[in-house]
Amino acid sequence: MNICPITYLPSGEDKYTLMGLKKLSPRLTHLQDLPFTTEELLREAIERAVKMSIQGVQPKLSAVLNVAKGRFDLVDMGGRFILKPQTHYPEVPQNEDLTMRLAALAGIETPLHGMVYTRDGQLCYFVHRFDREGIKGRLPQEDFAQLAGKERETKYDFSMEKLAGILDNYCTFPAREKAELFKRTLFCYLTGNEDMHLKNFSLLTRKNITSLTPAYDLLNSTIVLARPTEELALPLNGKKTRLKRSDLVDYYGLQRLKLPQTAVEKVLADLASKLPQWESLIEGSFLSEERQEKYIRLLTARRSLLEL
Repeated sequence: MNICPITYLPSGEDKYTLMGLKKLSPRLTHLQDLPFTTEELLREAIERAVKMSIQGVQPKLSAVLNVAKGRFDLVDMGGRFILKPQTHYPEVPQNEDLTMRLAALAGIETPLHGMVYTRDGQLCYFVHRFDREGIKGRLPQEDFAQLAGKERETKYDFSMEKLAGILDNYCTFPAREKAELFKRTLFCYLTGNEDMHLKNFSLLTRKNITSLTPAYDLLNSTIVLARPTEELALPLNGKKTRLKRSDLVDYYGLQRLKLPQTAVEKVLADLASKLPQWESLIEGSFLSEERQEKYIRLLTARRSLLEL
């Protein structure tokens, strides 16, 4: 019995469920494997990097969905999907896809995403670009590094406290976005994401409203790294490790973001209510049993520290 890497549901003799295919397109009836091995995809990413409009440390490829032929086609420009193949770090596509699903369960907006098989039977993560609209339309988007006047090399030279200032300066409804930032901060802490630097936060303008983009690049980096040393990419209350509930909730949520007590309690209650579903999703994910156990152990420890 196969499991669909788009829906995590049994797919019988097929690789994908019909539900998974319809998520990509109502007209899609089948999906071919990517016609590349993982090694070939990594080479393609390097060769196309100069031409492509997407950047970052992790190898990425731009693609369009060819519905008529039931496949993803690589393109240099105008792609509607981003593909992220497996790297030398273990199980990264499985990790990112799972963590994005956990975020969606927590009520965090995420774009369409899933995994597709490569020619050598490996999994490659895909995510739909949320800054594209219509055939050629593009929505205004800026990451926090751009808004803070930072370069890629200085994307860690900031603090969690200063993120609130960016929301105040640019968002249409900053109070609402601060509550969302608080939820995403706690989510990243719970799920071991220690690499949420300035370029992993962005603002998007839709229908004349500027707000946080759907979440992206969510990954449990703590279980990927051999010797993780931090808990957050940007310092909070002057530190990146040994964070406590008093730092994340009392100091950040109440004092620095100035959220009402009721708003803070709602975020905490929402996250706590989803934890049993998170564990079930982790256990049914494409991660190996070893990394499933590591993920759940970390989640249990962080949950205890936050008193959820």
